[in-house]
Amino acid sequence: MTMGEETPVSSLILPVLVRPILSQLERRDVTATQTLRAAFTKAEASNPGVTYDFVVGILEKGELNVNMNESILRLQGSLTDTDVVEHRLTRSEDAFQELNRKSATLKKILSRIPDEITDRKTFLEIIKEIASAIKKLLDAVNEINGYIPGTQGKRALEGRKREFVKFSKLFSNTLKEYFKAGE
Repeated sequence: MTMGEETPVSSLILPVLVRPILSQLERRDVTATQTLRAAFTKAEASNPGVTYDFVVGILEKGELNVNMNESILRLQGSLTDTDVVEHRLTRSEDAFQELNRKSATLKKILSRIPDEITDRKTFLEIIKEIASAIKKLLDAVNEINGYIPGTQGKRALEGRKREFVKFSKLFSNTLKEYFKAGE
């Protein structure tokens, strides 16, 4: 990955790795933490992926070999509601809160992949859970469609839904290839 390139992993480094660390640091020094949080947020907004590059640079300097995909997947499932507040819908209607719950459930299931991928039987069960969670999440997205005013908002929601379905299919195909290679 090149400097500033945005990938799913690079876009998760700030909210999944850095922000929870800053939240813990905030207990010691609120002002410094707020300054760091603002700097990371501003840098990431103007140069997506820079936080990823920063973390990778630290890992390389420390000569640490870390699988970033696996680490972020694990961390994503361990985040608390306060850690992910910026990625949660704030509308109070039940449909939006249900979407928050379905999203959190899917993330928790996905976070189990690194631990279970070597146990074929358990991993196949997780795949079934993932498929079910994706279906429930898409149902929740369809529920909120009625709350979205105007055609532009509905189109944007449909576009995001199509993108989610596309990446879900890509994920499914990757799993199929993984199992074919392992047979």
